[in-house]
Amino acid sequence: MDGDFRTAFVREPGALRQNPALVLNADYRPLSYYPLSLWPWQEAVKAAFLDRVDIVAEYDEVVRSPSMTLRIPSVVVLKDYVKPQKRVAFTRFNLFLRDEFHCQYCGSKGDLTFDHVVPRAAGGITSWENVVAACAPCNLRKGSKSLRQAGLSLRKPPRQPRAEDLRNMGRKFPPNHLHDSWMDYLYWDAELEA
Repeated sequence: MDGDFRTAFVREPGALRQNPALVLNADYRPLSYYPLSLWPWQEAVKAAFLDRVDIVAEYDEVVRSPSMTLRIPSVVVLKDYVKPQKRVAFTRFNLFLRDEFHCQYCGSKGDLTFDHVVPRAAGGITSWENVVAACAPCNLRKGSKSLRQAGLSLRKPPRQPRAEDLRNMGRKFPPNHLHDSWMDYLYWDAELEA
């Protein structure tokens, strides 16, 4: 294979790398909203070729092989249903998502960290019910004090979210890019405006 051909081929499909496919479960709902369930176009083409997905929408761009031409999928549906997880992992990301990426003391969005409501120094444990998203200034202000000692109050009491709670919360944070072909599948169960 000629080196120039390879270089040109790798450079030319730059736009193709920008064509992710929205991945829907067999019930036509996204596998996740935040982060949005997307595959690179290469994975979508491979899954279609292996008959693991149905293509329901396509981009205008095509990929070619010596024996076939295929429009790049923009929305694919899994042929086998993937059961959503019921248990929610206790991670920093899921904690921030539960708290809608806002400090639970002042409501600000920037410079988030997490805080133990009952400080660890006072016997507080690291759990869904005792950890909240907090901005750095509020976290410093609270330190190892109780809410009362620090003069702070919570916007809402912390609790362990259900997987469905996080999926619904994720719908409030669409990614920067939403292709038109995805819109019928992302918010299809949202309440319509009158």
